[in-house]
Amino acid sequence: MAQKPSIPKGTRDFGPAEMVGRNYIFNVVREVFSKYGYQCIETPSLENLSTLLGKYGDEGDKLLFKILNSGDAFSDVKPDMLSNSNSLSLKVCEKGLRYDLTVPFARFVVQHQNEIGFPFKRYQIQPVWRADRPQKGRYREFYQCDVDVIGSKSLLNELELVQIVDDVFGKMGVRVCIKINNRKILAGLAEVCGAPDKLIDITVAIDKIDKIGLDAVKEELSDKGLDEKAISVIEPVLTLSGTNEEKISRIATLLSSSETGMKGVEELRTLFSLISGADIRQQVEIDLSLARGLNYYTGAIFEVKALDFQIGSICGGGRYDDLTGIFGLPNMSGVGISFGADRIFDVLTGLDLFPKDTVSGAKVLFTNMGEAEVAYSLPIAAELRHSGTSCEIYPDNKKLKNQFEYADRKKIPYLAIVGGDEMAENLVTLKNLATGEQRKVSKAEVKNNLDF
Repeated sequence: MAQKPSIPKGTRDFGPAEMVGRNYIFNVVREVFSKYGYQCIETPSLENLSTLLGKYGDEGDKLLFKILNSGDAFSDVKPDMLSNSNSLSLKVCEKGLRYDLTVPFARFVVQHQNEIGFPFKRYQIQPVWRADRPQKGRYREFYQCDVDVIGSKSLLNELELVQIVDDVFGKMGVRVCIKINNRKILAGLAEVCGAPDKLIDITVAIDKIDKIGLDAVKEELSDKGLDEKAISVIEPVLTLSGTNEEKISRIATLLSSSETGMKGVEELRTLFSLISGADIRQQVEIDLSLARGLNYYTGAIFEVKALDFQIGSICGGGRYDDLTGIFGLPNMSGVGISFGADRIFDVLTGLDLFPKDTVSGAKVLFTNMGEAEVAYSLPIAAELRHSGTSCEIYPDNKKLKNQFEYADRKKIPYLAIVGGDEMAENLVTLKNLATGEQRKVSKAEVKNNLDF
């Protein structure tokens, strides 16, 4: 029996109709990124595993797809390596699929530092892979559209990212909420609750609040060794309400004894002052429960949620001061944000916001009624293509009904019918397949009559 074809869970095929939507997303973000002066780069799908391990925290390391070395990869494995998954991975797997585009970008910057100027503004639209449990809105292979600037600590860069988010989703017609926090505030929170060494545990736990709820977060904090007093300091911060100004004021009072925390407060205050004068149309709010569980964030952190469609975050990012230092280039601060193309696709599909006038493939199909008719159609089709109008000639001389069905199946809006009568009169019959209306036009006027 032949094997039933399948693909791995968490991956998807995309047919022509889906690719029209995906390319629409890529084109919008590419246009906006370029408008703000960002340049495109690409990095390999594979990275050395040593580049990836240890950059995303313990939970992130578990989600890395590791590629087994060719040959007898386990020949030199020693028993003591079996107790350390990272040690074993590095022994039998030299390479891995990239988990995100930010760490490869940091590696790129260090490796090519003598070829690029700083601050360096880049965008990147490529797939990434995570060995996650597949579920709605969460895939093992998905595209990210990243935009970063590195080599500048100015908060104008954070403002620009907010403007880019506002611009992209404004063009798409999607209402979003841009949530902002600062990792320095979280570090200050760890200090004032008496657990500065638990910063990573705290951020990993509270980053799950939308998924598991406040009570489960408190339970996880307790499991990580925080006592009730420490948790009682953290809890009101996670549930803080009010205007952005009121939140900043209240968190400043709470963190007044933490120098790091107050730096975060001042950065938030400055950023929101810039935002208030930048004509941002989308909703922007401070969310002090926002943690972004990646270890490399050091300043502002961002997350974007769709307001009218239930799904996880569709963008995320933040400021990172130490990432290139891992690769030998210290003191190179950067900030960026990543658009999740697959989730954005789901949002646009769910809200029916893809442009209706987008054509998948040809705009007009020429019928095939025989060799003479095809010869008559060829120069007309060639002229249409030269002028930028996509078209096809049906390849086989079949019944007109079959050719109609082909055009309908491919959602080709116009049929160009060429038979003996049309050839005798030096005309073409155009039929609008949506309305059924048809008209006879001269060969030279076909292009100008594809809008009735």
